[in-house]
Amino acid sequence: MTFLRSAVFNLFFYLVTFFMACWGMWLRWRRPEQVLAYAKFWAGLMLEGARRICGLKLEVHGIEHLPRLGPALIASQHQSAFDTLVWMTLLPRPAYVMKRQLTRIPLFGPMLLAAGMIPIDRGGGPAALRALVQQTRKAVAEGRQVIIFPEGTRLNPGERGKLQPGIAAMAAATGLPIVPVLTDSGRFWGKRAFQKRKGTIRIVVLPPLAADLPRAELMGRLAALFHEGIEAVVDKSVHLPALRFSNGAKVAS
Repeated sequence: MTFLRSAVFNLFFYLVTFFMACWGMWLRWRRPEQVLAYAKFWAGLMLEGARRICGLKLEVHGIEHLPRLGPALIASQHQSAFDTLVWMTLLPRPAYVMKRQLTRIPLFGPMLLAAGMIPIDRGGGPAALRALVQQTRKAVAEGRQVIIFPEGTRLNPGERGKLQPGIAAMAAATGLPIVPVLTDSGRFWGKRAFQKRKGTIRIVVLPPLAADLPRAELMGRLAALFHEGIEAVVDKSVHLPALRFSNGAKVAS
């Protein structure tokens, strides 16, 4: 049954995405101010399809740490393609930091740029970091909420990766605190996995980390939250509202 549900969802995903991307090309030229709202509608359709077809539900804890309006920096764990959809529905004006290769996808790529996403060249070195900071400043000036996956790539649940330094540079340049986010999305929608398993994906939004922390301390705290949080979120025996980490951060539902 899981295989059949996944096949139906994948068909739904690609067909709807293709037709909406085709219509989006017209929208991009004639109504560019509506592209972001259109992209948010598409993401909502995909998540609703995943819920109805695959039985994938969502719980968000610590929602009060997310902005209702205005700019923000969101640093999220990355385990699944689900993570690249969900923030379109949780934030008012999201802007993802994404790999530049995605902008080369026919039809879909130009829509990402039109929606104000932030492409980066992973192998670009210092020049890429400067471009990231510049585009982040622009997004923040427009009141956007910038989402970055500091691990740089999707990791399986329990897998640890070295955090990339871009998030620290973004915080220093904008003065915005970093909102850390934990997830267990990979348990149900795996890395490059065809099958999507029925269950409830949980997202835990933690209290912000101050932007004026020394760079090493900032990255160390974020890494500690990611590493401790992976096990804590996956462990069903933990009562999330009472969860405390060794650095004193508390998860609130």
